[in-house]
Amino acid sequence: MRANIFVGMLALTPALCGAAELNGGGLSILWGIPFTGLLLSIALCPLLTPGFWHHHFGKLTVAWSLAFLLPCAFYFGTTTAVHGAVHAFVAEFFPFLILITSLFVVAGGICVRGNLHGTPALNTGLLAIGTVLASFMGTTGAAMLLIRPLIRANDNRKHAAHIVVFFIFLVANAGGALTPLGDPPLFLGFLKGVDFFWTVRHLFAPTIFLCSVLLIIFYLLDSHYYHKREEIKPPEQDPTPDSAIRFEGKVNFFLLAAVVALVLISGFWKPGIAYSFFGNTVELQNLLRDGLLIVVIFLSLWLTPESARRGNDFSWGPIQEVGKLFAGIFITIIPVIAMLRAGESGAFASIVRAVTDGNGAPINGMYFWATGILSSFLDNAPTYLVFFNTAGGDANTLMTTMAATLAAISCGAVFMGANSYIGNAPNMMVKAIAEERGIRMPSFFAYMGWSCAILIPLFILMTFIFFV
Repeated sequence: MRANIFVGMLALTPALCGAAELNGGGLSILWGIPFTGLLLSIALCPLLTPGFWHHHFGKLTVAWSLAFLLPCAFYFGTTTAVHGAVHAFVAEFFPFLILITSLFVVAGGICVRGNLHGTPALNTGLLAIGTVLASFMGTTGAAMLLIRPLIRANDNRKHAAHIVVFFIFLVANAGGALTPLGDPPLFLGFLKGVDFFWTVRHLFAPTIFLCSVLLIIFYLLDSHYYHKREEIKPPEQDPTPDSAIRFEGKVNFFLLAAVVALVLISGFWKPGIAYSFFGNTVELQNLLRDGLLIVVIFLSLWLTPESARRGNDFSWGPIQEVGKLFAGIFITIIPVIAMLRAGESGAFASIVRAVTDGNGAPINGMYFWATGILSSFLDNAPTYLVFFNTAGGDANTLMTTMAATLAAISCGAVFMGANSYIGNAPNMMVKAIAEERGIRMPSFFAYMGWSCAILIPLFILMTFIFFV
């Protein structure tokens, strides 16, 4: 990616090794324009200029990244700009990309042969299975494992976009709320000292409520479409003929377990060894995790039968799209996160003040919505950390006397990632795979229409049930 080359060229200058972190307290909200511009580009360009976007979205992403990096270098010095970019890539983007690529490649090597028939009952069952798996193998892993079989099961249906939308709601987001393996924000909380089993004890009730209601709504909606007379294509038009169900590429189940184990071990194992890279600290356990995940990627590519990937119509397109777009997001989000971290001295002081009352006590409902709304458009992992620290940052206190506050922050970060395509990385990957398979997915704003109509009323109800 050109943004990588730009950052790499800057990093070669020895004088830049002294790190200077961007101070969010002195930033104007105008520094958020590149991030806003990138989000609007993702939302509007596929609608207004689809041909241009398809061929040039990578270049546009680089342009918005430079719209932040160049002024930052001019006003605050090259050292500050490079430190921010290197930190974004080394500490955040590269580990993120390596993890989702490993899950994408490994899950993409498991091909379910045969034809499941996409009835409302079967579809609801597959969504329920994926929702459960998401907490144990991550939302990305569960989504990449099940999205292709789900699409294949419904390849004789004329209306399938709603199935993928609910798949994003449940498997790519809400299902990952019960363990730190499920979603990156919870894993960061685990690294900060939150007990591994705290999430399942304190998030179980809101997770079961949300997922159960969504599954019921989906079953009713899918039944409506399924029983329309013109819904099912004639048997001769069914792209997948009937045959026995079997798995090809089974070795990837073991590799998938290896990915989960590597992520989990990197959270438990603390050797206390770290390396400094252009002012950024990289811990040994994270280096080993990422290095071994790359090994897993190559093992999957080597050991998986080519027929299994052909059966999945596997291509690098979805991961390339996510990689390019999120590279720009991780760069342009730097000043936004800095302003949030500045607390009451930053441009977003009103958001920070909104989560506490006049006596300084937390307002759990506001924590839920503030974390959630920002997680809908920002990276939900750093957003979780911002409000984790706003609530005091002490894991022992947050797990006990402030358990309701931590639950609100956790639920907001995980659940509301489903509000937009960019709220969580699997959302974009699932959308890209569905479109590759011929499903006409809702546009950015049309998808938000679905989330506003279905998710927001549920979140309002959950506020009064769980966070008041």
